[in-house]
Amino acid sequence: MKDWKKGMSQRFEPNDLAELKDMYDVIVIGSGGAGLTSAIQASELGLKPVILEKMSTVGGDTKRASSGMNAAETFVQTEHGIEDSVGKFYYETLRGGHGQNDPELLKYFTEHSSRAIEWLYKEGVQLDDLTITGGMSVPRTHRPHTTEPIGAYLVNGLLEQVRAKQIPLFCGAKVTAINGQDKVSGVQVQTANGNQAIQSKAVIIATGGFGANKALLAQYRPDLSKYKTTNQPGNTGDGILMAEDIGAQVVDMDQIQVHPTVQQDTDHVYLIGETVRGEGAILVDQDGKRFVNEMETRDKVTNAINKLGGTGAYLIFDQSVRDRAKAIDFYNSVGLVKSGSDLGELAEKSGIDGEMLNQAVDKWNRSVSDRLDMAFGRKTGLHVLDKPPYYSIHISPAVHYTMGGVKTNDQTQVLKSGGEPIQGLYAAGEVVGGLHGSNRIGGNSIAETVIFGLRAAQQVRDYFFDM
Repeated sequence: MKDWKKGMSQRFEPNDLAELKDMYDVIVIGSGGAGLTSAIQASELGLKPVILEKMSTVGGDTKRASSGMNAAETFVQTEHGIEDSVGKFYYETLRGGHGQNDPELLKYFTEHSSRAIEWLYKEGVQLDDLTITGGMSVPRTHRPHTTEPIGAYLVNGLLEQVRAKQIPLFCGAKVTAINGQDKVSGVQVQTANGNQAIQSKAVIIATGGFGANKALLAQYRPDLSKYKTTNQPGNTGDGILMAEDIGAQVVDMDQIQVHPTVQQDTDHVYLIGETVRGEGAILVDQDGKRFVNEMETRDKVTNAINKLGGTGAYLIFDQSVRDRAKAIDFYNSVGLVKSGSDLGELAEKSGIDGEMLNQAVDKWNRSVSDRLDMAFGRKTGLHVLDKPPYYSIHISPAVHYTMGGVKTNDQTQVLKSGGEPIQGLYAAGEVVGGLHGSNRIGGNSIAETVIFGLRAAQQVRDYFFDM
């Protein structure tokens, strides 16, 4: 399988920096899912946007996403015979965030998820298959029918629209400041050609979180200083800091998610997507024993792994799981996967107790057949592991997502400490705080970028009409 991280997002040719103009209708900062979505929608609404990306490649952290996009009451679920409801989606996300989610943002998010799936389908990004992530009770995590990781697929599809609509996108264009206080008037940009002021009546911040900023992590969560991060190097919180500089309020900055299943034995850190567990993988300790409900929320699975004393844990799965989760082909191509013709050989290669592993898998298969996991109460992702070869991936937790960020209302307007909006300033994606509460459900980050990326563009259009 090709390296899905090196798709069109790497081959996409950004505009020449010499073409950067001094004025646009709306400036979009960041080229991840939220930035691309908002720019495309703004163009469709008759505006002339520009996308400014500080990195040399496009896609942000979005291109690293692997599981899918959560949405409820979609036509895809109907076609697959899945009964779901917006209310259930709201409640399970609220429960996953331990009740600390911003209710206004969460209401808009869950009520507009189906429309976002439809918009993507219209744009050629067809998420027509389903899987499930921890904390969800039904399959509502949408992905392409090829089961390939959603990140590169989504970015590539959106870039096709950026190209078709001739939306200017500049890489190596670092926004250093947002101009204006109560009302924005543009940004300052630093490029290889020097510093430049760009005027605009509206700015959309789509710069992602701060999971790669060690100083900010140390400031808000010094207890996480020992952890590695899954974030791409550009996730340094620039948008949050620039918004703060002009009076924006920030919320939940100490709410930082540690992802439980990250492979860290190689030179690079690789997140092992929740789809692997959603499609049937189990977790065992070094003794070969299961120790947790693998489909619990990320914070609970992380805590269970941390209690193992620093040894990490092992994802165990068979060929049938690999067939349903194509990201595993990539994990294997970069040397993360061990395999065995039977569980005994796999245990020997993985450094796991073989007898206990056989017992664990046998007990798991009986639980699946009985549709009752007496040991840990797992109710989703129930698939027997009986199709050799068998596989393992050694994992341990790493910093993954920052739930905190700038404070917005459900219109994506960035708010000051008093609650009033900064006119012309909008934000979407991980840069926004509050939606996920104290723990994010897998599949909700991609959904957030599209749902609120669309919302931001629509609000900018309305802002222009009201002027």
